[in-house]
Amino acid sequence: MSTALPNPAEPVVEHSSAPLALMARLAGSGLFSDYVVYERPGSWTFAGGMLAEVVLDADAVHAHWPGRALTSRPWTGRPADALRETFADAPLPAWNAYGWIAFESAAPRPTGRLAHLIVPRTEVRAEHGRVTVTGVDRTDIEQVTKLLAKPDGHPVGEPSPVDVRVGGDPYRARVAEAVADIHAGRYQKVIVSRRLDVPHPVDVVSTYVRGREANTPARSFLLDLGGFQATGFSPEVLASVDPAGHVMTQPLAGTRAFGLGADTDARTRRDLETDPKEIYEHAVSVRTSQEELYRVCERESVRVTGFMTVKERGTVQHLGSSVSGTLSPGRTAWDALDALFPGVTASGIPKPEAIEAVTRLEERRGLYSGAVVTVSHDGALDSALVLRALYAENGRAWLRAGAGIVSASPPDREYEETCEKLSSIAPHVVAQT
Repeated sequence: MSTALPNPAEPVVEHSSAPLALMARLAGSGLFSDYVVYERPGSWTFAGGMLAEVVLDADAVHAHWPGRALTSRPWTGRPADALRETFADAPLPAWNAYGWIAFESAAPRPTGRLAHLIVPRTEVRAEHGRVTVTGVDRTDIEQVTKLLAKPDGHPVGEPSPVDVRVGGDPYRARVAEAVADIHAGRYQKVIVSRRLDVPHPVDVVSTYVRGREANTPARSFLLDLGGFQATGFSPEVLASVDPAGHVMTQPLAGTRAFGLGADTDARTRRDLETDPKEIYEHAVSVRTSQEELYRVCERESVRVTGFMTVKERGTVQHLGSSVSGTLSPGRTAWDALDALFPGVTASGIPKPEAIEAVTRLEERRGLYSGAVVTVSHDGALDSALVLRALYAENGRAWLRAGAGIVSASPPDREYEETCEKLSSIAPHVVAQT
């Protein structure tokens, strides 16, 4: 995405610090009460302050644009349409928006807050050793530039690891219930997850730093919007659309532990690549992603590349593929996101039946298995599937992880998979001091 904010100046700062340290410094500075940090390969963006805000609740969409009063209107139909229409009304010649979309926005009867996005006052982008500051307020730009010039960064605390091996029996029971549903023909696959509460308040910025140092995500993020905080290390891209309408999604399904030593990692990799259950789980996920892109892309443009390539993501390794296509005439990035949301690897197959099962088997997920999104006036969109993440609100913090359940799923193995996934972030949680 190109820099889009109108700005009185565009300082370029040559900086020797790593982008991760810069993002942590900005997030922990207190200069902005609302912000989103979003990392793509080779590019880190800090979006701070609120120039505009769009909030989607189950019953209404609220928009606050510069120079206009706050508006609220009811909406019906697809959440993606409500968001697209709201941003189409933006009184700005150019904009980038950043925020999140909850899993429940795909539910047949959605409840609660479904999405929260901001157009920031200030953007700081770190790419290729250059740091660019843009914004609409000269004071913001000056404060950020001074902050970046200081030699000291955000103090990063030591981790207080969270025990992941709790709640096994209730989770195994839910897996067994899902397997019974599958044998009864109600659906083919469902992701069953479990929540793990953190027993102490969390320093979310420090947790982001510690977790990112230990992970190799496809995308990473850190956000604080309206007092809700989250940070995560997404293993896969949900939907990425460029201004020309090229779409890419990256389903990952099939999991084994990673980081246990060269010999063990090689053995578990061979096991992953030859396990019929894991191969089936991945193949049906890729097929579903193809079918979803057929709905919004020119059919002949849809293709699969890198089929069943092993992707190493922190403490786990997955089978991964890329599915891409070109949007059909009249289709937009919002259509692509709607077609792919929620990620097949975090919901199930068929999606409607799997989503219904999730809402029956679990409490509200919120951001877990939803998406962190950045979208632009030029039609570009990028979204990370929210997994391997920590969430915090009102002094409480929690983690969440799930496993893909198919007819051959043993409850003990699926519980072990959630432990492996939680271990991508649980050892790196930093307590608030």
